[in-house]
Amino acid sequence: MGRYLAPLFGLAAILLVGWYGYRAFVQEEIPLPLAETAEAASQDRLPTEPSDWQGKIDYLSLDRRIAALAARPEMAGLAVAIVEDGEIRFVQTYGVTDKRSGEQVTPQTVFRWASVSKGVAGSLAAKLSEEDGLDLDATLNRWQTSLMLPGEAMSRITLAQLMSHQTGLTKNAYDRKLEDGESPGLLRKQLGTAPLQCIPGTCHSYQNIAFDTASEILGQAAGTMYDDAAKTQLFEPLGMESAQFGMIGLTGADSWARPHHGDEVRTLVESYWRLPAAAGVNSNIVDMARWLRAQLGANEDVLSGMTLERAHSPLVETGRVYGGDLARALNEPSYGLGWRNFTYEGRRLIGHSGAVDGYRATIIFDPAARTGVAAMWNSGWGAPFKIPFAALDSYYGKSANDQSAKDWLDLSDLPLPEPLPPSFSDNQPVS
Repeated sequence: MGRYLAPLFGLAAILLVGWYGYRAFVQEEIPLPLAETAEAASQDRLPTEPSDWQGKIDYLSLDRRIAALAARPEMAGLAVAIVEDGEIRFVQTYGVTDKRSGEQVTPQTVFRWASVSKGVAGSLAAKLSEEDGLDLDATLNRWQTSLMLPGEAMSRITLAQLMSHQTGLTKNAYDRKLEDGESPGLLRKQLGTAPLQCIPGTCHSYQNIAFDTASEILGQAAGTMYDDAAKTQLFEPLGMESAQFGMIGLTGADSWARPHHGDEVRTLVESYWRLPAAAGVNSNIVDMARWLRAQLGANEDVLSGMTLERAHSPLVETGRVYGGDLARALNEPSYGLGWRNFTYEGRRLIGHSGAVDGYRATIIFDPAARTGVAAMWNSGWGAPFKIPFAALDSYYGKSANDQSAKDWLDLSDLPLPEPLPPSFSDNQPVS
């Protein structure tokens, strides 16, 4: 009997080990993963449905009004994200990436940031100043760059003044030459004999080619190329996977917005992408929302409070921004390191907007309320620049029906547009 029991016990032991091994490697789950996975899924879930839109802002009303704006014939596609009280509360897309194909814009559709890119350079400069000792007050002649400025300006203008547009050059100096295909490096050398608007260091005069000297300086300070420094020190730590530089950063995406003017799809031109610090970034709206949230202090390990204060703080007064009612509503305009400042209804707002042929973008936020709006669209129409102010009015408790409130998204007085002449071009320098 014993000789039969021994093999049976051995077989039972093998089966038992096999069973527990199967449980361990196939069936058995590590303790707590379901709760942690659910929490992670909840954090990663985009607030794209009305049931997700929770907060002080009347998102349902805002969505209806933005949808009406997006349906206008001047528009093609539009993506909007809102951060309220430090959290992404609203992500919505409208319209199409291409009026020829009818492909719908989604949260993954990549647009151009245009001059909103300047805030990336400013944030990186402030970060390198805090963490690596970059001297923002060192004069430009301390660095090896392609820039030349008239007179003795290279030994007088600091990096901070360069990045707040205090070179004294005439506004948007040589942008048209850039659009005609000339090299940014050669154009920066030619700025040495360019006309001045004011004595360098005494006024604000908006630049693109001169501003992009920051890409050369910040790359040297980081010990790598500027775009690599921005990716490794900012985009990657913030989880901004779609944020890329250059034309391929747009056209290489699975879904990307084509530039439009009315029904016309514009031809992509590489010119402003050759200024990575001034206008080189592309991303989807989700990553722009992550960027906005970081500017509101949500990622202290990447952008500390001290870094943000250095980047955002006003360095020079400017002229009014935008136009019409919006220009009149924004007071005390000024400029920091790639960031605009102004007051709206007595509140300090920070942000930047951008414009290149067939694209527009904007980020506007209230740092004290930790609330702001990001938007990108693939047309040259300026009306969506008002979206942040409609959202902020709602956050502040204003209704569009209040007598004292401006209804920024009121379209009732807009006529239908006239047909475009065949040769129309809406090339405009970024802003």
